[in-house]
Amino acid sequence: MSDISFDRARRHVLGLGCERGTPSAEVLALAITALDAAGIGGAELAAIASIDSRRQEAAILAVVEHFSVPALFFDAPRLEAETPRLKNPSEIVFARVGCHGVAESAALAAIGPDAELLLSKIKSAHATAAIARIGLQKD
Repeated sequence: MSDISFDRARRHVLGLGCERGTPSAEVLALAITALDAAGIGGAELAAIASIDSRRQEAAILAVVEHFSVPALFFDAPRLEAETPRLKNPSEIVFARVGCHGVAESAALAAIGPDAELLLSKIKSAHATAAIARIGLQKD
């Protein structure tokens, strides 16, 4: 689990993956589509997460800036640990980056064991997005 703070308003993490050099507009449009599909707004995001090899990727950083939330990046072994919880594991992604998914895995990894996928991976031409949320504590 990461050091981000969750509350009833901000309890979602947007996981993103993209090919190097993907236009920022494409990734931002996909992020907005993902939020719309999940029925949540940008104000409900606690963070955006991805693989550490995309730490300097302009398109992902543009989405982080757009939503004004922290960015979290995980190495491939940490993302691979999430494989049993993925809805859409990919052998192609594994061959390229060393884990079976980026968007779903990063969103789940950012929250930790209490995460659940709200929106499984969706795609654009060069990017992927998924949304995880932390379950509300039962009183």
